[in-house]
Amino acid sequence: MPDLSVGGQAVIEGVMMRSTDRISTAVRRSDGTIEVRNDDFIPISKRNKFLGLPIVRGAISFIEMLAIGIKSLNFSAEVAAMDIDVQDGKTSDDSKPSSSMSIMLILTVVAALAIGIGVFFFLPLWFSSLLHIKKDALSFNLVAGSIRVLMFLAYIWGISFFKDFKRVFQYHGAEHKSIWAYESGKDLTPDLAQKFTTRHPRCGTSFVLIVAILAIIVYSISDTIFAIITGAPPTLLTRFLVHFSLLPLVAGTSYELLKLSGRTRESKVTKFFIAPGLWLQALTTREPTLDQLEVAIAALKNALRMEESTAQIAVED
Repeated sequence: MPDLSVGGQAVIEGVMMRSTDRISTAVRRSDGTIEVRNDDFIPISKRNKFLGLPIVRGAISFIEMLAIGIKSLNFSAEVAAMDIDVQDGKTSDDSKPSSSMSIMLILTVVAALAIGIGVFFFLPLWFSSLLHIKKDALSFNLVAGSIRVLMFLAYIWGISFFKDFKRVFQYHGAEHKSIWAYESGKDLTPDLAQKFTTRHPRCGTSFVLIVAILAIIVYSISDTIFAIITGAPPTLLTRFLVHFSLLPLVAGTSYELLKLSGRTRESKVTKFFIAPGLWLQALTTREPTLDQLEVAIAALKNALRMEESTAQIAVED
C-alpha cells in the first residue's frame, strides 16, 4: 500500500487535511451542513533548497504544521461560536467571528505552549534531578524521558473522559480511516472508510513517541559531551537550555524517521518499531460515526482537489 503525502488533524467538530498544495478544513455546522475552508499551501521546504534538506525540513515542517494547526483550530472555533450565537438568537451579522476572538484564541494557544514546555520539558528534568543521578547522563535521561512519556500518557488519559475531547478523538479516528481508504485506492465513502482501522503509522501521536525516545539518546550524548568538556555534569538550568536548543534536531530527525516508517511500514522490522506508536493511538483515537467520516472525507477531497466545495455542503440523509 503506497504512503501518500496526505496528513491532517482533528479540530472542533471537524477535520483538517493537508495535501502537497492545499489545506482544507471541514467542520460540521449545527444545521447539519459541512462548512469547508480551502487554502493553497506550498511548504517552505519546497521553496528553499536549504530548508528542504533532510532533518532541516523536519524541524521546519514541525513549526509550520503547528502554525497550520492553530489556524485550523481557530477556524473551527469561529464556526462553533457562530453556531452558538445563532442558537442564542443573534443575527448572522452579529454572529460573524470577531478579530478579538481570534486574538484570544492565539493568546490561549501561546499560553498553552508555554505551560506545555514547562510541564512536559522542564518538570521531568527537575524530577530527575531530585533523584540525584546527575553524574550518569544515560540514566538521567532515561528517567527524565520515562517521566515525560508517563506525564503525556496521564494527560491523554485524563482528557479522554471529557465529552468534547471524546468527539475530537472520534474525528481523529475519522481522519485516519479516510486516509487509509484513499491510500488503498478505495472510493471515498463513509461506509467503505469505516472498515479501516483508526490507527495510522504516520500519526502525530507516533511522532510524539519517536521524539521522546530519540530525545533520550540525543540528550544523553549532549550531556556526556558537556561533562567531558567541562569536567562536571550540567546543572538543571544548563540541561534545560541545552536540551531545548537541541529540540529542532530531535524534531527534525523524528520527522525523517516517521516518514521512513510510512514508506517501509510493510517491513517486519518497521512493524516492530512502530507498534508502540500504534498502541498509543488507542488513547488518542475513537471509532467515528458515519457523519464524522463524511466530514473527514469532505476535507480530504477538497485537499486533493477531487471536488471544489462552496462555503457549505449540504448533507445527504
